[in-house]
Amino acid sequence: MTCRKFTSILALCLTAIAHPLAKLPGQAAEKPNVLFIAIDDLNDWLGCFGGHPQAITPNIDRLAKRGVLFSNAHCAAPLCGPSRNAIFTGRQPFHTGMYSNNDKGWHKENPGVVLLPQVFQNAGYKTLGTGKLLHGSSRSVFQSEFFPEQRWSPFTGKLANYTKSELLSKGTNNPRHVIRMNGREYVLPFNRMPSDRSPNDPKGESFDWAALDVADSDMGDGKITDWAIHNLRMQSAAKPFFMAVGYYRPHIPLYAPKKYFDLYDGIDIKLPPVREDDLEDLSPVASKWALEAVTAGSHATTVKHGQWQAAVRAYLACVTFIDAQVGRMLDVLDATPHGKNTWVILLGDHGWHLGEKQHWGKWTGWQRSTQVPLLILPPSDSKGRFATNATCDNPVSLIDLYPTL
Repeated sequence: MTCRKFTSILALCLTAIAHPLAKLPGQAAEKPNVLFIAIDDLNDWLGCFGGHPQAITPNIDRLAKRGVLFSNAHCAAPLCGPSRNAIFTGRQPFHTGMYSNNDKGWHKENPGVVLLPQVFQNAGYKTLGTGKLLHGSSRSVFQSEFFPEQRWSPFTGKLANYTKSELLSKGTNNPRHVIRMNGREYVLPFNRMPSDRSPNDPKGESFDWAALDVADSDMGDGKITDWAIHNLRMQSAAKPFFMAVGYYRPHIPLYAPKKYFDLYDGIDIKLPPVREDDLEDLSPVASKWALEAVTAGSHATTVKHGQWQAAVRAYLACVTFIDAQVGRMLDVLDATPHGKNTWVILLGDHGWHLGEKQHWGKWTGWQRSTQVPLLILPPSDSKGRFATNATCDNPVSLIDLYPTL
């Protein structure tokens, strides 16, 4: 199916959202606001999408009832950098040359590209953004302040400094790495597993999970939500806004406040189905890639150390943590006058394996890696003019958000 057909399907499913900058039937001439929510490494393990039967996501579930759920949405590339670049440029990776997270010179080779925020700026919008939006490059795009990237929160960066001895121990397969922070001692990694990817990397291994005795506001994603809430309240009705909010979890390490892990206590966590012979029909190269610890740890090591169920529980807990942040933000939006005139787009940048095809992470061509959740909600004052509590099962692509918006 061509990109043009994908775009047509997306526009048809949304009826008149195909050009929200234009005046809508029965609507005043003012331009609607747009709240754009991107969630890192989020697959379809949400209650409304049915990807995992035990997922606890009440806030995103109630949002789905207010708009259109796209059950067959896919990313342009199953990796953070290329996927996000495609979303914000409206161009495929083979057009921009953005194939990996390290392709930093793409903008020099594409001087005519206008990023999505600039499109809105050119249309008279105020643009704001925070968190992870473009991979490592967001700060040059938006016009407002940013909360520093904290993918390893709260154990690196300015929040915790490592001594030389700690760095030496962290870069080995020795599972006991001690770090002291705020008068408390932590032993990393929490899962006590050896590193498949970086046994000699001083940055250590992020393929880890744990319940942290912290408040939501202590996490980077909690601070991102606080920023978004503050700025939603501060916006003037005199000028429309495009606000982008990028959440890090459930990107590894799967750390979240303990109360979200507690929601899954006493539950026999269901594991994704994995066939022992699932790789036998692959070429040697493809089979090797599936088993490789590229963007996360290996399936064999996770199973060997009895951590598969714990990792699935941690992923679900992180998803529930982000669901709570989305709920906080949308509650404030609804409580302001902006809720009546704001479109909401919520998406994952790509999928994530948790043992399917004996793989962990992303960067595969399988459905688990390419399929993403996508929700689009019309303003609350547009009842009767747009579909709500609806599902579009036709295939659509995240790259088509650019021309659709």
